Amino acid sequence: MTWNTNDIPDLSCKRAVVTGATGGLGLETAVVLAGKGAEVVLAARNPQKGAEAERLIRARHPNATVRFDLLDLGALSSVQAFAERHLADSRPIDILIDNAGIMALPTRQTTVDGFEMQFGTNYLSHFALVGRLLPLLTAAKARVVQLSSVAHRGGRIHLDNLNYQTGYSPWSVYQQSKLAMLMFAIELQRRSDDHGWGLTSVAAHPGFARTDLIANGHGGKPGLFARGARLLETVFSHSAANGALPILLAAAAPNVTPGGYYGPQGFQEMKGSPGVAAIRSQARDAYVARQLWARSEQLTGVRYG
Repeated sequence: MTWNTNDIPDLSCKRAVVTGATGGLGLETAVVLAGKGAEVVLAARNPQKGAEAERLIRARHPNATVRFDLLDLGALSSVQAFAERHLADSRPIDILIDNAGIMALPTRQTTVDGFEMQFGTNYLSHFALVGRLLPLLTAAKARVVQLSSVAHRGGRIHLDNLNYQTGYSPWSVYQQSKLAMLMFAIELQRRSDDHGWGLTSVAAHPGFARTDLIANGHGGKPGLFARGARLLETVFSHSAANGALPILLAAAAPNVTPGGYYGPQGFQEMKGSPGVAAIRSQARDAYVARQLWARSEQLTGVRYG
């Protein structure tokens, strides 16, 4: 039987935080969660887009409880400020979806903190966010979802060159960041089990969803990768709403496997109904995951204890 949004239980009294929720997959995810009764925090960097997203969600679900909260994943200070506001509020977070990301920047750029932009935005800031929100997540025995990608299949974790200070390659860096997200989800579950945090940590990927991720990643310039992606899109892609289904399954289905991974079930997991996704062997390397975790604590200054 095909899983769809009708299978999501009532989420009233649940609080959900979705990063990058003002467009694309994040917005599609937030719309559904709000429609199921969850209080949804749209964590993103553009207040104008945040206001537009709020209006769209309320237009579809007039009784929705939704609000924008500033979060710029390109700056660890913004991650800290976001977390401190929520810690001061003291309300547990039931669902955290680390969705925001950028893809295949043509030239090496850096975050405010000097990290390579893709690795810093896609992975390191989410690592810091989960760590800083951990008291609120453990209080709710939360579901924590990391957004990975089919791109993780070709990824490698370069522990001696995580920030690609040399040998920058747009696609290789993106692959590493998405492999890191999947490894983070699996390692977070291991540590939750060891420390009794009570989390359910999972990962998901959207397959090949039609969003503005490719255009944004290339600054709108029609490079060879972007043109090739457009050609493949006509055959292998599906809508952003369908791409959000594996994320929603990971976030809200009652019977997910802790440490599991979810994605489309069609050809090469590019599109189709959501279900269990394939995890490549490098993502299961516990030794590398521990080393990555230690390096991430050092780089972000956020320690889980």
